[in-house]
Amino acid sequence: MPEPASSKKLSQQEVIRLERDLAKFANMMDSVVRIPFTKQGVGADAALGTVPVAGDVAGFALTCYAIYKAKQIGVPQTKLTPVIKLAVMDAVVGFVPIVGTVFDVFIRPSRKALDVVHTHIREEYQIHSEHHVVHPFLHERLERKQQQSAFWRNPVVAWLWIHLPDLLGVLFLILLVWAMWLGANWLWQWSQTFAV
Repeated sequence: MPEPASSKKLSQQEVIRLERDLAKFANMMDSVVRIPFTKQGVGADAALGTVPVAGDVAGFALTCYAIYKAKQIGVPQTKLTPVIKLAVMDAVVGFVPIVGTVFDVFIRPSRKALDVVHTHIREEYQIHSEHHVVHPFLHERLERKQQQSAFWRNPVVAWLWIHLPDLLGVLFLILLVWAMWLGANWLWQWSQTFAV
């Protein structure tokens, strides 16, 4: 009896490509704007949630796509059941104005699907790298660049490329804190001139 397509063993390259596709989708849905060096952010799901009813239905349909990608990788239904429950809960709560939008920021079913897939492939395929999941768009471009040039295969160059958004985010936060300190300092001096 032939084995089902979902249980067919994929190569490591196929698994990384499929998981990276899911990670690109999850990033778009849940963390387009991300806190540096974390997975927490805000994405299209929260933006769609601001459109009453239609946005929540669209968000649910897109989360179903993430579940479909997980099944392509071979994740069993039992592992995906909590993701499906979370997606349904996200859709139902999404119908409540304001509360639904806030809920979309913190309850992220696409990211949950990605976490389930990542745990599954670590167990099944012994893939422990996370670069293709954390920064999927940059990882995909880096992979292409590494095929064309040895410069991009240098570990330091590759690390800097993959962590470029985090480094820029940290630089932005430093500049923001510095600007706030300058502003507070200027206000303090200005208030002192009137106090005298």
